[in-house]
Amino acid sequence: AILRYSRLSDEEILTRLRYVCEEEKVSYSNDGMEAIIFTAEGDMRNALNNLQATVSGFGHVNQANVFKVCDQPHPTTVKKIINACMEGKTKEAVAKLQQLWKTGYSSSDIIGTLFKVTKAHDAMPEALKLEYLREIGFTHMRISDGVNSLLQLLGLASRLSLKSLVTKKL
Repeated sequence: AILRYSRLSDEEILTRLRYVCEEEKVSYSNDGMEAIIFTAEGDMRNALNNLQATVSGFGHVNQANVFKVCDQPHPTTVKKIINACMEGKTKEAVAKLQQLWKTGYSSSDIIGTLFKVTKAHDAMPEALKLEYLREIGFTHMRISDGVNSLLQLLGLASRLSLKSLVTKKL
């Protein structure tokens, strides 16, 4: 039998993480807890594993340490890419994507974080967010099919910038 558990809320995960940190006398910052919640995606096992790995590797849980351990592009960097696209600054978005690529992140890591950050973006109009998620989803499918080159990500940046320009004209 396969058991499927529903996604836990961020508050439920945060409560348990704080309890574990207090019981184990783990040093942490609030941005570190937010980073663990972001990387866990509602899965308590992922959250606890990420907490344990960060403590083992660095002794302190903060945002930078969590993203180093979890090997995901930093959401702040990815948000800058999305914001550049929203402002029609394609060259800036492309440059930041190339930086992530040169750092060693795979196209799967980058596209996954792009999706999560876009979904949680507060300042983005809902209609534009849906268009962005649609484009990111199509690119994610291509990457999953094996076409996982930098060119896919750069094409995505140009399409997202174009969507912003078209939306502004409407």
